[in-house]
Amino acid sequence: MTATPTLMPGAEPWGSDGGEAGVLVLHGFTGCPQSVRPWAEGLSARGLTTALPRLPGHGTDLKDFASTGWRDWTGEAEMALRGLRERCSSVFVAGLSMGGTIAIDLAARFPDSVAGLIVVNASVHTTDPRAKLAPLLARLPISVKGVGNDVADPAARELCYPRIPTRAAAQFLEYQALVRARLESVRAPALVFVSRQDHVVATTNAAEIHARISSTDKELVWLERSYHVATLDYDRDLIVERSAEFVAKHSRGSGGQGASGASGPLVERG
Repeated sequence: MTATPTLMPGAEPWGSDGGEAGVLVLHGFTGCPQSVRPWAEGLSARGLTTALPRLPGHGTDLKDFASTGWRDWTGEAEMALRGLRERCSSVFVAGLSMGGTIAIDLAARFPDSVAGLIVVNASVHTTDPRAKLAPLLARLPISVKGVGNDVADPAARELCYPRIPTRAAAQFLEYQALVRARLESVRAPALVFVSRQDHVVATTNAAEIHARISSTDKELVWLERSYHVATLDYDRDLIVERSAEFVAKHSRGSGGQGASGASGPLVERG
């Protein structure tokens, strides 16, 4: 019988019941809920219902991480989305980095369930030339240097893996390509945050997301003081404030464009 991996202290999932508007907050690749918990807690403090799941393989150990893939990560996010749909009249999806990639995917596949999309330094393409070797390297039991803890604030630190199993990296790159092809299917109002200095995800990702999604209500917001993990960085309060304003504007009953994300069955489109 396989032993359950030990969870890192601080990597626990989190959530809070609040009002009729709910926000699904998703963490990034190699990270865990700790990296976006201030975001979720800030939204909760403003009366919003929040759900912050731990994606499978994250917040435990590299062996566990290498045994999971994008179907596991998206499956957990879909289950959390379904839970919010049962409790809230309007549901928003939000995410950092790969969490933003998953949020885009959910908005594209479940348009009747998502009232709005919020992403921070989301990734839909890579400029790393090593990506071409990912399918080959994925067959080998090796790992490469991690990409976590890219934070400008010296007082902040991300809880993440120091290395990346090549199998997990290949899984994310495969998923990234799938989501990139679905960008035009996103029609929900969107708030796209992007750090001016990001040492993990090229800023061209945010430009592509903003340009290609079909949303008529969309905004690109530059974060001038933060690196990649902006939800722990100097602009974390700005992210919370702007996200809360966005949710208030597009929640059901507010008269906003995103009022269609009402409760009901989670039905995938296209």
